[in-house]
Amino acid sequence: MIEVNHLTKRYGTHCAVKDISFAVGEGEILGFLGPNGAGKSTTMNILTGYLSATEGTVTINGHDILEEPNAAKANIGYLPEIPPLYLDMTVREYLDFMYDLKKCALPRVKHITEICKVMKIEDVYGRLIKNLSKGYRQRVGMAQALIGNPPVLILDEPTVGLDPKQIIEIRSLIKTLGKHHTVILSSHILSEIEAVCDRVIIINKGELVADDSAENLSAQFSDDHRLLVRIAGPAKESTALVKGIGGVISVTDAGSKEVGTVDLLVETAPNADIRRDLFERLAQRGWPLLYSKTQAMSLEDIFIDLTQKKGGAR
Repeated sequence: MIEVNHLTKRYGTHCAVKDISFAVGEGEILGFLGPNGAGKSTTMNILTGYLSATEGTVTINGHDILEEPNAAKANIGYLPEIPPLYLDMTVREYLDFMYDLKKCALPRVKHITEICKVMKIEDVYGRLIKNLSKGYRQRVGMAQALIGNPPVLILDEPTVGLDPKQIIEIRSLIKTLGKHHTVILSSHILSEIEAVCDRVIIINKGELVADDSAENLSAQFSDDHRLLVRIAGPAKESTALVKGIGGVISVTDAGSKEVGTVDLLVETAPNADIRRDLFERLAQRGWPLLYSKTQAMSLEDIFIDLTQKKGGAR
């Protein structure tokens, strides 16, 4: 759906993006991460056709963004960090205006009504945009990105400035949209990327430094193959039981945080997954597993590790 090949962008002698390549498949939700000044915004502006590349190509649904800009852009719905809203228009007027601006050929009333239903903005359809909350403005901004039913959605910081309830609502909407669209999501909220995205790309100083699922990145960058578990059972017998599971290297008693329980720090061999065996053996003895948490690196840890060097391109 999206193919980026050897993309480079220079501003005079300064190289903002350095020979990056990646592809995004149909129906995939991609998290696009990078610290301020990494070249992330430059890359997204090239993807949407707002900037031209110095070298390399970007293809959207088979159309080169430079050679066939109109055809490529027709496949993109874009929500910038600051939604392009006209505050003195009502939601109805604004969406009608964007429908005409995009030269949409779908049945106007039916199409806009469907979008409003998906974005849950039917109840503010006749209100002035300047009187809407931040959350509703974000929804209206996403609604304009959906006009024309583009197969690709590019969302830049869609939850910035929202309260926790609104963030959860927008996350849910993005996951719903991902069932029918290819989505590129840029965000500084790493928990949001982990919750929503199938895959993560991290860019730093204009270079692509990571490209994989959050789970695979954690396994790749973490040397710590440990699992902390809390078992409602006798400490000595629980330790012996866990030690007998294949793939377990060592078991350390980490004490008791609740009455009648024991916390065990379990070190396993690389790529060993003991969770199912552990559950089955505990269930046979009637010892509930109350808690289980991997000690592997989080996406935040990986991001900091990969981008800890200061500087870079905007």
